[in-house]
Amino acid sequence: MLPLLLASSSTYRRELLARLHLPFACSSPDIDESHRPGESAIDLVKRLAEQKARALADRHPAHLIIGSDQVAVLGAQIIGKPHTFEKARDQLLAASGASVTFLTGLALLNSQTGQCQVDCVPFTVHMRQLDMARIERYLRIEQPYDCAGSFKAEGLGVSLFQSTEGPDATSLIGLPLIRLIDMLLVEGVQIP
Repeated sequence: MLPLLLASSSTYRRELLARLHLPFACSSPDIDESHRPGESAIDLVKRLAEQKARALADRHPAHLIIGSDQVAVLGAQIIGKPHTFEKARDQLLAASGASVTFLTGLALLNSQTGQCQVDCVPFTVHMRQLDMARIERYLRIEQPYDCAGSFKAEGLGVSLFQSTEGPDATSLIGLPLIRLIDMLLVEGVQIP
């Protein structure tokens, strides 16, 4: 098996990949993550996932390189990481009683052969009706300012959900393991 490399500095993605009990290393790619004019959210995450993997290929020949990127979409608008209490509060107010779709781009690049598998895995969260007091209590407890959508699904953020739907719940956290396993199997990786 070629060595695995996760093209990310995300602790969330590292924790998810560790669930597969495969040895891997991490390296953070340095790419421009700007949204191109007219680019759909799906095209954006697929392009960025692949670019992250390809950005490390020269330094890591003969590796399987995993790239991933995620955006949250509310209505037709991409919402990013809030970074501040105020922006997180505004995002959760806007999402109250609505649905937020998380689009996670995934790429697996074999840097030896150049073959790259790319996909996008959607996951939708239907939010409860949220009042200001509930939102502010949640934000003070969990401080999810580095999370798209302003909540941590793997933590107390689940209390804000009415329901969820999608093919792979791990895609909500940022690395769709079911789809990744499919890609790894194509490359001959045995799991478990």
